[in-house]
Amino acid sequence: MTISVSDICEVFFDIEERYNLNYEKIQDCYAWQLIRMFLYYDITRRTGTFGAPQQKSLSIFDKVKSFTPFFKNSILSNPFSGKDTKDILIFDHPRKVIFEGEFRDIYSYFLVDLINGRYSFEVLEAPYLNKHFTKKQDYIRYTDRIELGSYIYKKRNKVVFTDQEKELISNVKKELEKAFNLEINLEWILTIHILNFHYDYKKYTELFKKRNPKKIFVVVAYENQAIVAAAKDLGIEVIELQHGTITDYHLGYSYPLKTRKNGEIAYFPDKILTFGDYWINDETSPIDAQNIIPIGFSYFEKQSRDFINIKSHENQVLFISQGVIGKYLSKLAYEFAREMKDYNIIYKLHPGEYDTWKQNYPELVNDLDNFKVIDNSETPLYQLFAQSNYQVGAFSTAIYEGLMFNCKTFILDVPGVEYLSDLIKKGYVCKVNDISDLMDNLEHFNPKEYDKNFFFKNLDKELLMSVIDNG
Repeated sequence: MTISVSDICEVFFDIEERYNLNYEKIQDCYAWQLIRMFLYYDITRRTGTFGAPQQKSLSIFDKVKSFTPFFKNSILSNPFSGKDTKDILIFDHPRKVIFEGEFRDIYSYFLVDLINGRYSFEVLEAPYLNKHFTKKQDYIRYTDRIELGSYIYKKRNKVVFTDQEKELISNVKKELEKAFNLEINLEWILTIHILNFHYDYKKYTELFKKRNPKKIFVVVAYENQAIVAAAKDLGIEVIELQHGTITDYHLGYSYPLKTRKNGEIAYFPDKILTFGDYWINDETSPIDAQNIIPIGFSYFEKQSRDFINIKSHENQVLFISQGVIGKYLSKLAYEFAREMKDYNIIYKLHPGEYDTWKQNYPELVNDLDNFKVIDNSETPLYQLFAQSNYQVGAFSTAIYEGLMFNCKTFILDVPGVEYLSDLIKKGYVCKVNDISDLMDNLEHFNPKEYDKNFFFKNLDKELLMSVIDNG
């Protein structure tokens, strides 16, 4: 039987409590906090809880070819060049989408638009698949110099654990291996993350002292602990911009009380700006309620405007894919289309699946007249939501977006369904186990009413400016 997400998280929480892991320093850093998410993803993949992400990996040729731009960007877009100080630094999301005619980060662009001309600022951009997609601007610097330096540092240095550290690592390793029946090279995982943290912490400390910002905004703080740690140690406020679903089982945010009995989590941001009131609470996250600020989701507000009132197509069912659960959803979609010929089936792939879906999901390669696969970003996702009466998926943030378009929503009972347990309990969505369950509930399920602004409210510029101006 496949182990569930909640089972894995509860093992983590239990071990964290018994060994006080979130507060134990290894090699002068809170090493467990560094590896928590990596280890979770590794275990979910190796236990078969989630499939491997379907995103196409870089070939050796691609990696070699991209190494030259790393050197070039390290010189021409060096974040350390120049003597200017900045009021605000923004670490945006590496993955960009075409929005308003150009590649932009949909989670932070509104911040740039709002503060441009009011504050001095700089955007620090990491490469995505070893490339940069945004149009070069004077205020954009690349982090390639730091990433290249970190790569070299890890090749030239090693970690020598103390006897006390080895004992702790050995005990935790045994606990994890017993719980999941896996071999886990915990020392190697710790070594890579500790070396990376040490180098990045030093470089970002240098950068922050040079730029002297008052505030730092970051997307995905749990993947940028060195940035958070360096800023907080210098007394600089760190504010995270929400980028996706936040639940009680998302280990980037979930630290139940028993796992943080000593209080603060060192590498957690000072504030989180959310899409709406729904997303995070101070019971399972180590942040005070007054520092969880619902400013809205500007991208949804703007993108949905053209589609929110268009007429839906009768009997259109939209399947929302994700790489880690695509093997389940693709089979369900095919079976549903084959049985329900009066329904029009749209299977929307995640961008990471575009290049590999024909090999990974053979059921999608079919000749059914009522079945269409969308393997590009040319058709706006929000248009598909507006045209569909129903949506079927797992735990993608897109599920919440579909709810905003009044799609009757069905959640497949696969690993990760725990992420949406609150929606299921409240009757906003319907959990289905298989094809017969979906067919039985398609027309009979009547969702409870919900406040759409609870999920995604319009951008509150006044509230956002109060956050920026304060302090």
